[in-house]
Amino acid sequence: MPRSVNSVAKRARRKKILKQAKGYFGRRKNVYTVAKNAVEKGMLYAYRDRKNNKRNFRALWIQRINAGARLHGMSYSQFMGKIKANNIELNRKVLADLAMNNPDAFKSIVEKIK
Repeated sequence: MPRSVNSVAKRARRKKILKQAKGYFGRRKNVYTVAKNAVEKGMLYAYRDRKNNKRNFRALWIQRINAGARLHGMSYSQFMGKIKANNIELNRKVLADLAMNNPDAFKSIVEKIK
């Protein structure tokens, strides 16, 4: 009985990896064994950085709220404490957007909680 190998599936698997490695530099884009390692590493970075991205944005929002609050003589922690105490249900993303793009609305919030 002749030996049976599934070259079609093997080629498809390799093509899939090489397609993902498109745009990489040097052998990473056209040598399967190198491309496979590069793609796997890239996937790990992508997974990790989807989590880090959330952290980075939260930090950015906090900095923007802090800057906006300090313009009105308040620290970030005082501001957030008073926001919670007055049951104002605005999250950091919205507060940061107001502090940056709509200072009048942010000022009205500060005056309400003082």
